[in-house]
Formats: sequence, structure tokens, C-alpha cells
Amino acid sequence: MNEPEIIRSMLGVTAKENPRTIAVIGLSEDPSKPSHYVSAYMQQHGYKLYPINPSITEVLGEQSYASLSDLPIKPDIVDVFRLPKFIPAIVDEMIQLGLPNLWVQQGIINLEAANRAEASGIQVVMDRCIMVEHRYLAPR
Repeated sequence: MNEPEIIRSMLGVTAKENPRTIAVIGLSEDPSKPSHYVSAYMQQHGYKLYPINPSITEVLGEQSYASLSDLPIKPDIVDVFRLPKFIPAIVDEMIQLGLPNLWVQQGIINLEAANRAEASGIQVVMDRCIMVEHRYLAPR
């Protein structure tokens, strides 16, 4: 978990790749919320967002979905802005769908779920901000 190579690989900053896809669980419409401005930053840097929030229909110009299972694609990264108690169910859905990369935002920790994800072959970054890591690693 949180291996530097995994972080670089997930963000695609070590190679010239097509924009990556990120399913953002808990993406809020409120611009003052971290889920909103962090996701907006990632979108501005070429990542295609797939919001996961059953209480809204659209955010940041993208259609919102009720769950990972409802997505039209398999995202490269599942980025989570939910409380730790919700992580196990997210991991279950990721395992069922065969999704490869879980990113759990800064301040959100569920080690049991992270260990289960890794045991199932999912790469995990936890308690790190995807925007901060991208800013640090992206070529200038």
C-alpha cells in the first residue's frame, strides 16, 4: 500500500499515456468540498471523471452514476471520498467488477478493507490526496 511506484503508475505520470479514467465515489456538487475541487483539478489535467453519487444527476459536466456497477466502462482508478465504514462495500464491488486500482483520499483509513483489496489483487493508495500526489509527480 502507498508504494511510490504504484502511485506513479496509477497517475500515469511516468509515461505518455492517454488520459486516464477515474470513478469518483462521493463527488459533491459543492465547489467548496474537497471531492469537488480535487476532481476538478484532475479533470483539468486530462483525466476523464465518472462521478458516483446517487443523489445528483450531473457534476463537473459529467453524468453521475449510482454505483460502480452502473458505469459504462471499467475505470482505471476508483477514488473514494467516503467515510471509512463505506470502504469495505466499495472493495467488494471492485472485486466483483475486477477493478484494479483503489485510491482512498487523505484522512480516510480502513486498513482491513485495504488488506482485503490487496489480497484480491487490487493496488491500493490510502490516506493520500490524489491532487497533491499528482502535483508532486507530474512533469513541470
